[in-house]
Amino acid sequence: MADTNPSPTENDAAKVAANIAVVEQFWAALNRRDFAACGAFMAPQGHYVDVPVIGVDDGAFGPAETEARLRLGLEPLLAYELHDGLIVASGDHVVTEHGETWTFEEGVSTTLAFTSVQEVRDGLIYRWWDYLDFTSLMAAAPAWWMDHIAAGYK
Repeated sequence: MADTNPSPTENDAAKVAANIAVVEQFWAALNRRDFAACGAFMAPQGHYVDVPVIGVDDGAFGPAETEARLRLGLEPLLAYELHDGLIVASGDHVVTEHGETWTFEEGVSTTLAFTSVQEVRDGLIYRWWDYLDFTSLMAAAPAWWMDHIAAGYK
């Protein structure tokens, strides 16, 4: 009788593919600026942080804070566009390199390079750490946006 159970390698490959699919769906929601959908991808204890901005001990925890933090930075933009890039995955971790074009107002935009590290388990994101060139963001951002960000989301 043939063994119909998948091998550990097949199980690992299926897990990685499922985790990549979650991350791709997450990025599609972010590209639409569907902040509630992005928050819904986060585990209750999921941790989202823009590492060069606020450090790894702070950031947003869980769906509601993730949604609020994304709204704070991206909702006031005139336009936002995500540019797909490289995806590398191993086990529960999915790493993406991508670009994001932030248009603050007519004639004021920048395209930022991001590397994002996400840990996905059981279809939810438990860790999302973004790495970006914060200096480039601050050089492009108008004063009104920086004042808006400074007010925070809590």
